[in-house]
Amino acid sequence: MSSLIEETKRSAATTILDTDRVPTHVAIIMDGNGRWARRHNMSRLEGHTVGYATLRRVVQDAQQLGIKYLTVYGFSSENWRRPKEERDGLMLIMERAMRAEIDFLMKENVRVRISGRISDLPKSLQREFTSAMERTGKNSGLNFILAINYGGRAEILDAVKLLMKKVRDGDLDPENLSEADVSACLYEPGIPDPDLLIRTAGEMRLSNFLLWETAYSEIWVTPTAWPDFSRAELEAAIADYQRRTRRFGRVVEVDGPSE
Repeated sequence: MSSLIEETKRSAATTILDTDRVPTHVAIIMDGNGRWARRHNMSRLEGHTVGYATLRRVVQDAQQLGIKYLTVYGFSSENWRRPKEERDGLMLIMERAMRAEIDFLMKENVRVRISGRISDLPKSLQREFTSAMERTGKNSGLNFILAINYGGRAEILDAVKLLMKKVRDGDLDPENLSEADVSACLYEPGIPDPDLLIRTAGEMRLSNFLLWETAYSEIWVTPTAWPDFSRAELEAAIADYQRRTRRFGRVVEVDGPSE
């Protein structure tokens, strides 16, 4: 693992970006807060607090790099299985962070969106999220999407229920159902699918995140835990993305050896 970390750091240090080919939509699975905290003799909640500070920086970095949409996995529907103390602490961290950062988000022209089953969250957190979405709704910079109480399967299930209702109401012919119809019933319709999916802390799985939307996303995994994730690593991920040829199932001629 240490050699992978050093390799990632070397790659990040030599990054040169093509500013015309920055991905429109970047999604991030922010993993490793708990393991980072354990290595630093801190509680898991302290690790989450440091992770929140990292997220603040990454939002600003994404805006400066020209990314239009940034979706982050803040709290999954499976995270309710964690100890109550950690769950309650996470809810409080999110509530305080949203309240504390609203002026920063307005100053940065960031638009906040919340994706997930928000109605299951504590009422006070729902109010902060609703207020943030209303206050930033007319901002024209980065679209910052927080996936909270989010699960990819739950999103698809909710989309299916909405499609069934449209069929019952006579608004949709099931024989002509298209992928576009499904996409229109997801939590954030109208947002382009992620071009690049980043996962920190080295795990090689999607963890039920944006299962429909990431069908053709480029994936970049770093061994670095989320609290240590830096702008240099974000740029390294984008640079790696820019070196790839996106085929979407087609045969694309490229220079150099065939794959």
